[in-house]
Amino acid sequence: MNFVKSAVAAAAFVTSFAGSANATISTIYTDILSGVATFTATATGAGATVSTDTLTGLVNYSPAFNRPGYTITRVDGEDMRVRSYGTMSGDGIKIDPALNAGLTEPSGTRLSPESYMDSGIQFTFTSPINAIGFEVGDWGTCCKHPTTDLFISFDGGAPILVASANGASDPRFPSQATGSLVYEIFVAAFDDSGSFTTVTFWGNGLNERLDAGGALRYALLDEGSLPAVPLPAGAVLMLGGLAALGGLKARRKQARA
Repeated sequence: MNFVKSAVAAAAFVTSFAGSANATISTIYTDILSGVATFTATATGAGATVSTDTLTGLVNYSPAFNRPGYTITRVDGEDMRVRSYGTMSGDGIKIDPALNAGLTEPSGTRLSPESYMDSGIQFTFTSPINAIGFEVGDWGTCCKHPTTDLFISFDGGAPILVASANGASDPRFPSQATGSLVYEIFVAAFDDSGSFTTVTFWGNGLNERLDAGGALRYALLDEGSLPAVPLPAGAVLMLGGLAALGGLKARRKQARA
């Protein structure tokens, strides 16, 4: 178990080189307490101030949740459902993964990350940010595929892989390292290549339950303020990009017309 704890601790905060000496993408995937501490230390260490909003009072089946400084909506424009889970520190938002309209997933085949984005949620900020973290509940506990993944995208850019697990028994899942039976985690992403006003979060585990929210943390780091190191394999999915996202958005609009 000590080996597992060490492995998860080492993997909880991954910093990846994003193309230049002054552009770094970093991710966090760990238990809530450790994740909050790491997010705060990383942001403040880069000279930023962390804003925190505990999600309470969310009204079920709302088209949008208007919060101080930002708004939460579903990517597909549908009303949102409130579904708190376990030890999350605030309300959770149901975003059970689904495929984009009109797409099918052949048995045993995983499509591109963007194909599952419709069921995700989008945070739209009134002031730019480039770091965000929040809680996730009841994720990685089943599913149709051997591995289920979580993604974050800034301003519609390439999906960033923030978490991956092979079911609840996977040693990469933080609860296994802590010996806990709860399935709540903290995920976050930083991108100091610029500043952004929208953040999208979604998963690709079809038939998987997925709640996100609890307490949202966000900040604006100075560009190039994170240390850049060589890219760890698989840390960032540079898949699809703007062209693929644009094509999917066009198909979604056609499907709704």
